[in-house]
Amino acid sequence: MSLAQALLDAEGIEAGYGAAVGSGEGASQVLFGIDLSIRAGEVVTLLGRNGMGKSTTIKTLIGALPLHRGRIRFGETTVAAAQAGGPRQALRPDAIARLGVAIVPEGRQCFPNLTVEEHLIAFADTRNDQREAWDLGKLYALFPRLRERKHHMGNQLSGGEQQMLAIARALSTNPRLLILDEATEGLAPVIREEIWKCLRQLKDLGQTILVVDKYIERLLDLADRHLVLERGRVVWQGDSAALRADRSVWQAYLGV
Repeated sequence: MSLAQALLDAEGIEAGYGAAVGSGEGASQVLFGIDLSIRAGEVVTLLGRNGMGKSTTIKTLIGALPLHRGRIRFGETTVAAAQAGGPRQALRPDAIARLGVAIVPEGRQCFPNLTVEEHLIAFADTRNDQREAWDLGKLYALFPRLRERKHHMGNQLSGGEQQMLAIARALSTNPRLLILDEATEGLAPVIREEIWKCLRQLKDLGQTILVVDKYIERLLDLADRHLVLERGRVVWQGDSAALRADRSVWQAYLGV
């Protein structure tokens, strides 16, 4: 996939925790040359067992974790680039967010001292002019329960309501790329169904999405392409039809 076609393009990314990869003691490398491209309007998943590098990949893409080697571009902007022994270039996470990247983080991370409506107003941005902007009316139409709870504080919401709020908060920035890390983790089945319905609506609206989730059957019906990670490397990638047909991938890498 050419850079001209990709909204997000990551080439050979290496990252980890502690000291820089290759610097010796104290370094813990997690990613080993990840390539990932997403076209505008695509829904792409990162799959794999726990600890295989999915969340680390997301943290690296949004600038929350330093890139040790490789290059990440968003649109026409290089947001991070590094090579062994050479200079390192990186935008701050807030600068990457302003380019149009929004994340629904694992654990939701709603603010306990803000109301639902304050969450949606505080982060609002109309940077994306490719479609009608997400405003309060549209967000409440997507999640009617949030309208009912609009004066409730973040810590007064159920887990499912917090997840709805986290998604709505991300959409209020009108992102070009929406990233969801374990969007349905720990939710009751009825709430999980609401989240899947929401994601389907977003896909139909043309929202570009990168998603991590363990419910593979649901992702097959939603996503255009899938990347499977194993120990920080992409070991399989393809569309939903190919993944549905290749059960050896499920058994080898997905714990199914």
